[in-house]
Amino acid sequence: MRYATLYAAILATAALLTAACGTAPNNTATAAAYSWEEDLRQRLATDFRASEEEVEAYIRRYIPDVTAAQMRSWEASGALECMVVDGRKHYFHAAARNLFRIDPQCRAIKEAADGPDRSSGEEANLKNLPEILGSATGAEPIAAPKRMRVTYTLTVAADAVPAGEKVRCWLPYPRRDVPRQSDVRLLSASEAEYTIAPAECRHSTLYMERRAVAGKPTVFSETFEYTSAGERHDLRRITPQPYDTTSPIYREYTSERERHIRFTPRLRSLAARLTEGAATPAAKAERIFRYICRNYPWASAREYSTIDNIPEYVVANGHGDCGQVSLLFITLCRISGIPARFQSGFMMHPGAWNLHDWAEIYLEGEGWVPVDQSFGIPDYARNEAERMFFLGGIDSWRMTVNNDYGMPLYPAKRYPRSETVDFQRGEAEWRGGNLYFTQWSYDMKIEYFDN
Repeated sequence: MRYATLYAAILATAALLTAACGTAPNNTATAAAYSWEEDLRQRLATDFRASEEEVEAYIRRYIPDVTAAQMRSWEASGALECMVVDGRKHYFHAAARNLFRIDPQCRAIKEAADGPDRSSGEEANLKNLPEILGSATGAEPIAAPKRMRVTYTLTVAADAVPAGEKVRCWLPYPRRDVPRQSDVRLLSASEAEYTIAPAECRHSTLYMERRAVAGKPTVFSETFEYTSAGERHDLRRITPQPYDTTSPIYREYTSERERHIRFTPRLRSLAARLTEGAATPAAKAERIFRYICRNYPWASAREYSTIDNIPEYVVANGHGDCGQVSLLFITLCRISGIPARFQSGFMMHPGAWNLHDWAEIYLEGEGWVPVDQSFGIPDYARNEAERMFFLGGIDSWRMTVNNDYGMPLYPAKRYPRSETVDFQRGEAEWRGGNLYFTQWSYDMKIEYFDN
């Protein structure tokens, strides 16, 4: 059964992941007790926890006469995600809901029953995109700034760590080296002593430590203000210039990366097919952008740390969330000779904040240009400029935390991270091990000064 084979393959890559994380226990006593294979097994068990009965019950809300044959067909296509773990088939906890996002017929059935669903984030962009399009110019592409005050809290569950033990915590913090993100000011932190990662770190963090107290949660928090602006580059109007292929930017951002930017035969073939005949980097990027928009609908994602190669996973399964389709876009761009990089943090739209990832491509003479592959070609767009806005544009409601994926935290983390690829929710550990997402929670409160 292919799910059992997939599970075995994931476990077989454990050593590669530990090396890629650049993190490992740094004392002999704990190193002997730690096993990434067992850690990964627990992560998969957390994600794949739904039973067939639970999944089928949800599907019957919309398809009362669903058959076993239909279930197997959806499983084979990847629309209904499951895996054999320890000899038993389990479904991804969001598999049933995802089915009605991934499979076109199922999506139509649900929309007919529930009606179209427009988020408050989309409502915010209906106002914000015209602001940016009306103000951004070729000379000044950054426009429509929004100022926000944010309180971010990470709460480790009571007794998750023995009393008296030190909990180490990394919280997300706005980058200070992104042109459209400015005037970052820390107002307060829960601990008197803290460390803000240097600007050159690819993950921007605020680090603190605190001793656990018996019977009480261990709470870390920060309050800061920053300004985020939108940005817009019209790729069709940019005069193409040849790349300096000897430059550090070109050499770094057209190369492969462990484990999720790999130039596999399937992806090389796909990139060649998509960009055949395209005369400029911008034209190639548009071909790739449109292809992903057409073929890979958004769906809730399992934890990235459990996936061996994210772009290959997207192509094989026919869907992906924001970070997954962004990594596919980046990989196809790099194969095509277009420098591209991963960027992430949060979407901060009023009433709709959430984790979010996107990309940037580098165009000679223009610089780094944002591309939000997940926002794609919005169905709420009222004209062609809005339809293609996110190829070369980004809205004002963002908090950029990361300029790359899977890089070391500052100060260094001793154990593999809960999120080994992205960094958004935060991270926590103690000398006995990493604290996984099931052992802590996070929250964000946002005060908007420009709305």
